[in-house]
Amino acid sequence: MGASMFNLDAKVCVITGGAGSLGLATARLLWEQGARLALFDLDQDALDQAVQDSFGDRAGEVLALAVDVSDEAQVKAALERTVAHFGGLDVLFSNAGIFGTVAPIEDYPTDVFDSVLSVHVRGGFLMAKHAVPHMRTGGSIVFTSSVAATRGDPGVYAYITAKHAQTGLMRVLAKDLAPRGIRVNAIAPGPLDNGFQKRVEDGLGETLGRDGTAFFNDLIPMGRHGRVEEIAAAVLFLASAQSGFTTGHLLMADGGMSV
Repeated sequence: MGASMFNLDAKVCVITGGAGSLGLATARLLWEQGARLALFDLDQDALDQAVQDSFGDRAGEVLALAVDVSDEAQVKAALERTVAHFGGLDVLFSNAGIFGTVAPIEDYPTDVFDSVLSVHVRGGFLMAKHAVPHMRTGGSIVFTSSVAATRGDPGVYAYITAKHAQTGLMRVLAKDLAPRGIRVNAIAPGPLDNGFQKRVEDGLGETLGRDGTAFFNDLIPMGRHGRVEEIAAAVLFLASAQSGFTTGHLLMADGGMSV
């Protein structure tokens, strides 16, 4: 993918969940296409280290802010600081997420259910609410959804509910913002070869009584987990002008798992 096709030169891009593997992989790819980056994550020290590891002596060019996306005051302040620093906003990659747990409905912890929806749904809503007033025409919002947005699996109450709700939020935003020249889409990865997925599979494996990774590979027609770089490439497409007539779309990047 050359800059000639996916040029993001001087575009200001905000990425939540910026210290995670998908957030960082996307940040690196957007950076290669000329983007200016603001990365948000919960832990300032972990985020600073991740930025240093990824960008080396140019790490100072990346704005790294500790933000709880479910806290409206923090979201508003961080986005205002980003706009003051860079002079505008073009791309929002709303990527922050947590999984919760797997349990029968009668045992599912209510506080866990609330916290998962708070990050994915409230967090996505708040990021959009406070980013949109600053977004320039031609802007793009991309949510990290999941193949879970198309499925129902036993015991995955919070995460699957949150991903279905997030898809609805994306579609409402797409309709609302289209007249302003702002596109809104979501990327729906299948299981990825990263730490987030391994934690999911370790927990699920205990419930299933078999290896969680092998269980998912059996469900994926391509027979393997995805790589974060593959998902980042799909985000780049949705962030760039190459997807200029694409909005309201849930882009499956799941190795055929949802087919």
